[in-house]
Amino acid sequence: MGHKRIVIESGEDPLNNPLEYILESIKTIYSIKNKNGEIRRVNVNIAACSVEDYKKLHEAGIGTYTLFQETYNKENYEALHPTGPKSDYAYHTEAMDRAMQGGIDDVGIGVLYGLEHYKYDFVGLLMHAEHLEAVFGVGPHTISVPRICPADDIDVDDFSNAVPDDVFEKIVALIRVSTPYTGMIMSTRETQEMRERGLALGISQISGGSRTSVGGYKEEEKPEDNSAQFDRSDTRTLDEIVDWLLDLGYVPSFCTACYRAGRTGDRFMALAKSGQIHNCCQPNALMTLNEYIMDYGDEKTKAHGAKVIEQQLENIKNDLVKDKAKAYIAQMKDGERDFRF
Repeated sequence: MGHKRIVIESGEDPLNNPLEYILESIKTIYSIKNKNGEIRRVNVNIAACSVEDYKKLHEAGIGTYTLFQETYNKENYEALHPTGPKSDYAYHTEAMDRAMQGGIDDVGIGVLYGLEHYKYDFVGLLMHAEHLEAVFGVGPHTISVPRICPADDIDVDDFSNAVPDDVFEKIVALIRVSTPYTGMIMSTRETQEMRERGLALGISQISGGSRTSVGGYKEEEKPEDNSAQFDRSDTRTLDEIVDWLLDLGYVPSFCTACYRAGRTGDRFMALAKSGQIHNCCQPNALMTLNEYIMDYGDEKTKAHGAKVIEQQLENIKNDLVKDKAKAYIAQMKDGERDFRF
């Protein structure tokens, strides 16, 4: 497809799906290269772990560790998770503290809007972000905004706290204003129309070509065998989404430079809050977009992307960076890849 970063997501089954399996998967993913295709950053979305296990994930070279709270309302949380390891509200809620203590300084948080009144969970989310900033000097690297959506045996109408579109847009806007340094993620749960509105309100990361069923990237499931975590509302291919973003005036970026250059945690936040990260993000976005259109884009996307890259290169204010980015892009024609600032 052309992705350079992916997320490993797994269920909570310590017998059949232990941490060792996750660590082995990460090692395998990083080791695979197919022509110009490679995954440069593996993010992880798995159950709450101990500090020692987080240290192992950190040593494996993960990008961001993500864990959604579901809801910050303790009574509601415990009613939704009556048994099993996830039933411990405190252990789940304090997972990001342990992750930070284990050396993972880029974490992603979020709630599932619709399980509780949105105002309660919105405030809980911002308090969580404020707590991480106060204790560790680093707020969340990403905040995701999933909301209850149709899935197998799930009807949105059964949830009295389901969030309508107008309120959802306000939530997105307020999170962006409250945490301007944070990457905001909107998944394929949402429609193309909602994702377009989300981008205008501050969403900075969207998925493309996603599948939420078990083994879904290997082969299409039959409708009667549906194992999808949720129904996708945006089913476009990655290339269709790249071309759509270009149409909207955005520069699709496949950059993974910060993780591999050590710009994580407080080092990333210092650059993000000062705005200096733009000096890296702008050329890196253009170079990784050029990689994508050369290796995976169809003819329409290639032409569209090349035009945008040519225009955007001239917007780089630092002449040294501009000239170097142009030189790197020229070298890509000879088959070279993976340049970064």
